[in-house]
Amino acid sequence: MQAAPVRPVTEVMAAASRPNALPSVATALRAMESLLMSGGQRTARRNAWTAVLEDRRRAKDRDETRHVLEAVSGRPS
Repeated sequence: MQAAPVRPVTEVMAAASRPNALPSVATALRAMESLLMSGGQRTARRNAWTAVLEDRRRAKDRDETRHVLEAVSGRPS
């Protein structure tokens, strides 16, 4: 695998400061995200992770319940 060519810093800065250069969609989305989530980003990430853990717990509970019901009914799925 070949590494990407390295461009001089001056060339990169010149390309970024062109007046007619439009920012990419990803750059615009990152800028909006930083404006909207600057204060609550830590809380938002913590809440998202808590939701992931809760979803995993529920999935585990469903799986265990299914196994119990299969054992009681005597027929596997």
